[in-house]
Amino acid sequence: MTESVPTVLVPGLFCSPRLYAEQLPVLWQFGPVTVADHRHDADLGAIVDRLLATAPRQFGLIGLSMGGYVALEVMRRAPERVLKLGLLSTSARPDTPEQTAKRRQQMTQAQSGQFAEVVDAAWPMLVAPAREHDAPLRDVVHAMARDTGAEAFVRQQTAIIGRPDSRPDLPAIRCPALVLAGRDDQVIPPAMAEEMAAAIPGASLVLVPHCGHLSTLEQADDVNAALMSFWSTSYR
Repeated sequence: MTESVPTVLVPGLFCSPRLYAEQLPVLWQFGPVTVADHRHDADLGAIVDRLLATAPRQFGLIGLSMGGYVALEVMRRAPERVLKLGLLSTSARPDTPEQTAKRRQQMTQAQSGQFAEVVDAAWPMLVAPAREHDAPLRDVVHAMARDTGAEAFVRQQTAIIGRPDSRPDLPAIRCPALVLAGRDDQVIPPAMAEEMAAAIPGASLVLVPHCGHLSTLEQADDVNAALMSFWSTSYR
């Protein structure tokens, strides 16, 4: 064990602290762990302002998917506060027009009382094909969506649509960084993780086999092993 490192976790789109249930016992060994609440703002900058207002003076930061977009915004605004960075199942690229159009369609559905249907439609893409019929895992995803709610989902999608291209900022990241992705991720292909790891100086890249987008839930043991190894190293 090395220095104590408080950790801030940022969930993904319509995900709640349940996303990191299996990681909490691992990260807790290194210091206090908190989960950022990203449900209240429709702008990435406002989400980050809220996170930084309640975070420790310095901390390790982990974000999955949308949580990674938030983490990259933190690195733009307050890089001196981040001791370690974990980017899981995420990308540094901005939305494409096709992605934005799909998000707006989902937002319209959610606002018309069809949020559960939005989650149902997204489910097959969120996990590796081999897990599509995993009922307990699907129940967790629906529980996280209920934790979030349709109104917060719309705010989150608005923030995601407005995110910048983070690729030019990656070479400026100076803290140790772990980039992790599922090899079977259908939402954000692992090539996006490879792109980030190549651009961040000294970044570690982990590609998890038999794993889709929800890596912390699908292959918790592999993700925990990667986090344990990375968090055990000195942050300077």
